[in-house]
Amino acid sequence: MDLSSLTWRKSSRSSANGQCVEVAITDAEVLVRDTKDRSQAPHRYTRAEWEAFIGGVKDGEFDL
Repeated sequence: MDLSSLTWRKSSRSSANGQCVEVAITDAEVLVRDTKDRSQAPHRYTRAEWEAFIGGVKDGEFDL
């Protein structure tokens, strides 16, 4: 897959110094990569895995 053809998004809350991740969504999966080192392979998640993660974030499962 040509990663340069994907639309990568980063959070509006990401820091100005590049300390963030970017997300690209395809028909089959969600890809996450480190903004500081785009040469590394992205982490790949199924849509179901990603939706479960986002649900956990919204429910506060990861709050300290």
